[in-house]
Amino acid sequence: MRFWKHHVSTGSTFPVARNCTAMLTLLVLMQVTGIKESHSQDLHFSQFFNSPLTTNPANTGFLPESDFRIGAQYRSQWTSIPVPFKTFSIFGDAQFFRDRFETGWVGLGGVILRDVAGSGNLISTKVYGSAAYHQMIENTGLLSAGFNIGWANKRIDIAKFTFDNQWNGKFFDVSAPNGEIFAANSINYLDVQVGLNYAWFPTDDIYVHGGVSAHHVNRPRETFFNERPGYDNRIPARYIAFADAMIKLNEQWIISPAAYFSTQAKATELMLGMHANYNLTGDGEQQLIGGVYYRGGDAFIPMIGYQWKSLRFMFSFDANTSALKNATNLRGATEFAIMYNGYYNENADLRQSLCPTFAR
Repeated sequence: MRFWKHHVSTGSTFPVARNCTAMLTLLVLMQVTGIKESHSQDLHFSQFFNSPLTTNPANTGFLPESDFRIGAQYRSQWTSIPVPFKTFSIFGDAQFFRDRFETGWVGLGGVILRDVAGSGNLISTKVYGSAAYHQMIENTGLLSAGFNIGWANKRIDIAKFTFDNQWNGKFFDVSAPNGEIFAANSINYLDVQVGLNYAWFPTDDIYVHGGVSAHHVNRPRETFFNERPGYDNRIPARYIAFADAMIKLNEQWIISPAAYFSTQAKATELMLGMHANYNLTGDGEQQLIGGVYYRGGDAFIPMIGYQWKSLRFMFSFDANTSALKNATNLRGATEFAIMYNGYYNENADLRQSLCPTFAR
């Protein structure tokens, strides 16, 4: 079941969309996702493996092939409805203190998220700083633990909303009182996540990686209304588990199966799939990437990409398979990702990669 991403937190009637198409779409979304309470759900990406810091803070500095990386993602969701949702992400992380620890290092990084949704322009901005410690276990394992702390802001343009109280039987009268008492149109809160990862690489051709993380462990309050008895405005804790692998079949193919599970409040998400890298040039400097994933009960997600040396581009498309396809015409979302992995010095070629690669 897919997360329904955005809505005003508990404490009042949800604003009604400005037109019938958007209102019908909203009803379909509520039926499909089974949302009974107005809890805010998290942002997410179909290419979760290209969003390492939001998947698990223990991924910070978890770089088996490089010393640092920077990346960006853009997701446009439900473009067939009048007010599609758009999500942006920029992140970077790096390894530090490799000379201070004989068999470990520290990872430091940060991520900025911005999301715009709905006719009321519900805008979310989140800025996180992440830290993790990575410890080698003999020569075939790596254990990591990390956390991130961030500032989150959400704001809405109340003037762009219409409410059920403003319906006069024929149309919405925006000059009529809406019956809602907003305490603020902008809110801020502190947010904390923790995570644990483990990687196993028994040979040069096999790499297995998995982890678990807990998000919103401080349970911050998120509401645009005054506190009301009987309403819990704290963000529900979100739990994520993932597992992936890289398996080198030969000098032409590396396959990467992966699984992702997330649960928050009564919403769950399960993704399974695989993508593969095909060696175009023999030395691995140019690779073609392709694959497909499936989000249980919601969408097939084909993806394609290209890697040139340390720079990778990927594009994916969510094709809805649930009842939501009647509102979206199968067009669930499009998503772009770009990532660059780099090295601190020109002797980087001497460093051993823990992942299977085409060039050794």
